[in-house]
Amino acid sequence: QVQLVESGGGLVQAGGSLRLSCAASGLTFSRYAMGWFRQVPGKERELVARIRWSGGSTNYADSVKGRFTISRDNAVNTVDLQMNSLKPEDTAVYYCAAGSGPLNWTMGYWGKGTLVTVSS
Repeated sequence: QVQLVESGGGLVQAGGSLRLSCAASGLTFSRYAMGWFRQVPGKERELVARIRWSGGSTNYADSVKGRFTISRDNAVNTVDLQMNSLKPEDTAVYYCAAGSGPLNWTMGYWGKGTLVTVSS
């Protein structure tokens, strides 16, 4: 079965950086879109960034454009999220996601999440 395991969360001061990583297994990674989402208590889960199976196309939430970068390594089945210039409002549980099927842009698989806390 598909497994997505996030790592790299933690506590950082505003203006700092963190890098999240997600290791994927149980799927033909190079054929799946991957993404990062986040959620705070009482709010819906929201898209942060997605990247297509080839890595040739990405999209970002407006709130993170210019600060966050999503990347993937199809050789080792990982997708990363580099987060710079972090703000307190970036505090959330961050989830790795995979497409619901090969070459499908809609996410259908989820990791358990990693907590990112940005202090002011």
